[in-house]
Amino acid sequence: MDKLVYLAEALTPFNLVLALGGVLAGIVIGALPGLSATMAVAVLVPFTFTMDPASGLIVLGAIYTGAIYGGSYSAILVNTPGTPSAIATTFDGFPMARRGDGALAVTVATLASVSGGIVGALMLMFLAPPLARVALAFGPPEYFWLAVFGLTLISALSVGNLMKGLIGACLGLLMSMIGVAVIGADVRFTMGSHALLGGINIVSGLIGLYCIPVLIDLVATRDPHLKVASDTSGYRLKEAFAIVMREKFNLVRSSVIGTLVGILPGAGGSVASLVSYSEARRSARHPERYGTGEPGGIIATEAANNGTVGGGFIPTLVLGIPGTPPDAVILGALLVQGIRIGPTLFTTQGSIVYTFIFGLLIGTILMLPVGLLVGRYAYKGIIAIPKAALVPTIAFMTVIGSFAIHNNLNDVVVMLGLGVIGWILNRVGFTPSPIVLGLVLGQIAEQGFVQSYLIGNAQGNVAGMFFARPISLAIVAFSVLTLFYPLIVGAIGARRARKSEVDIIAEGRDGRH
Repeated sequence: MDKLVYLAEALTPFNLVLALGGVLAGIVIGALPGLSATMAVAVLVPFTFTMDPASGLIVLGAIYTGAIYGGSYSAILVNTPGTPSAIATTFDGFPMARRGDGALAVTVATLASVSGGIVGALMLMFLAPPLARVALAFGPPEYFWLAVFGLTLISALSVGNLMKGLIGACLGLLMSMIGVAVIGADVRFTMGSHALLGGINIVSGLIGLYCIPVLIDLVATRDPHLKVASDTSGYRLKEAFAIVMREKFNLVRSSVIGTLVGILPGAGGSVASLVSYSEARRSARHPERYGTGEPGGIIATEAANNGTVGGGFIPTLVLGIPGTPPDAVILGALLVQGIRIGPTLFTTQGSIVYTFIFGLLIGTILMLPVGLLVGRYAYKGIIAIPKAALVPTIAFMTVIGSFAIHNNLNDVVVMLGLGVIGWILNRVGFTPSPIVLGLVLGQIAEQGFVQSYLIGNAQGNVAGMFFARPISLAIVAFSVLTLFYPLIVGAIGARRARKSEVDIIAEGRDGRH
């Protein structure tokens, strides 16, 4: 009965306006390359100090979930992830836009994002304490193997040219080791440059490797950026809904994966989307379609990265351990408001927490009409803008987005340098996705490996630290299955084809006799 009171509080006109405004602001910010959800939340935190704690949390949660979803727009329409969690959305989103299905891709992403956000918020409401204990079971070995699991996606992204995919991933791993080491503080691969001491920022790397090559190709060719479909005025909602229903198991699985990965401190939406994409491709009837414009890939990534929103709040509220960077900012806002974080939060200050959770649910639902409306005009606008205006506009946003991360021109220089390198590598057959995977997962893998080795060495059981923990063994098993799944499927398909040929030949001989 109390929860109905909290729902009514979340549905007050003031809180509804805050949720709607937060979602809209988050979508716009998330769609701009470089302006991440963390930045959006951090900038607006001071404005919430004069509000009621529940209302302040509602607007921050709405901005957060809107920004995570907004990253899909630039990922689909200009092949540049607006946020790191939208990396995998480019794999199938941009190919769909190139063939004229950009409106359909945006609508599919919207439906998947709303579904994933709802699942994450519901699990936050009903399963927060037990799921928080799951987060405590993850140590350095589990994080290392989780990063390795994400890297196995390279075999799926490099079909037809596995060697170049592996080389690209190794290049990304080397790039992730530039600067001061995560453990030990050793200075590596800086070539004497102070600008590289901080390493390569992930957002700068994303913008450079994904966006700059697209801009160079736009300038170098006369072809239009996107194919103009015969009818770009509609939302294609009915068609998108049919696709989502066809992929309902993929949708639910990816939402749950996103929520579970979200509760792991430091993992975030980028890891969740990569893991769910890998699982979606592994279990698909036609895995070869992934990476060429398969809607199931968009569903997997967008459901997962929005599921991390609710999942990330679970360790934040129950344990005081932020699951994602935006959660760390929101945790600071909670402490300033005088809210005591801990397992008793849901009972001692339940009115604030449950009103916030209901507000997060309402904001996620409002994301459907707002996202469809914004997506419709975003797609039409990108098509209508001539390349002479589109290129300098995107170039300006990439520079501003790279600079705004740390207010440092070195990030802009790194972004432009990686962009030129990425364009050259594209010309010789290297795609940016394996490089970005190595860059994103390299630090997680290195930190987990070094910490696990040091702990295991101190205990005199290094092998046991890596291979004797149940969760680690489960992740290793999934990694091996994902890595060799394409080979197994190919071998089974070839065997069936040979058997069919033998049967046809045998039937022909019987017919002659």
